[in-house]
Amino acid sequence: QLNMAKKREAFLKEFKEGPLQFKPTYKFDLDSEVYDTSEKKRKPAWTDRILWKVKNLSEVASKEGEFPEEENPISVTLNNYVSHMSYGISDHKPVTGTFKLEMKPLVSDPLVMLNPEGEWSAEHDVLIHYSAAPELPSSAWDWIGLFQVVTFKHVKDYVTYAWVEDDEISSNGNSKQVYMSASEIPKTGEFLLCYYSNNLQSIVGISEPFQV
Repeated sequence: QLNMAKKREAFLKEFKEGPLQFKPTYKFDLDSEVYDTSEKKRKPAWTDRILWKVKNLSEVASKEGEFPEEENPISVTLNNYVSHMSYGISDHKPVTGTFKLEMKPLVSDPLVMLNPEGEWSAEHDVLIHYSAAPELPSSAWDWIGLFQVVTFKHVKDYVTYAWVEDDEISSNGNSKQVYMSASEIPKTGEFLLCYYSNNLQSIVGISEPFQV
């Protein structure tokens, strides 16, 4: 039925499925690995399935500031696709799949080069110098975050941040300075700076680690 539906329904044609190398997962007598022994004696069927689809980003890259890619920056590989016969609380057997997800960077080179200026301390306001590539689709909502190296796993893990426009103190073409308030600077530790682009919804520049 699924294979026939994939041929008939356009929205299903792009979905992929791994090989069915396990026994039909329906219908079982409860708490057993015995197929239906009731009066209906239903035929075993591969009812429980996992299908996946990767959105074609080139079809939706029409928003201002987005960089269309010639090939999809996301790839998905199925590692395994199995049923679990030991579970017996239902007349179905559960099915699981594990996948490998690879994401290519939006750009091959950093769009922003940035570094802390002078000695950083919680005793005084500090300065950040950065230069942006001409092709960066800058926004008033771009910001530079301060991240602790040992805890940096996500863009929301910042200790503090500065808006690139509101906190700017000097500008010379693509070379600019931004200040960060001393009240937000930790007393000690190893940190780095990241430039977040609102238009690209991504970090587009990372400094070398430095000590506070």
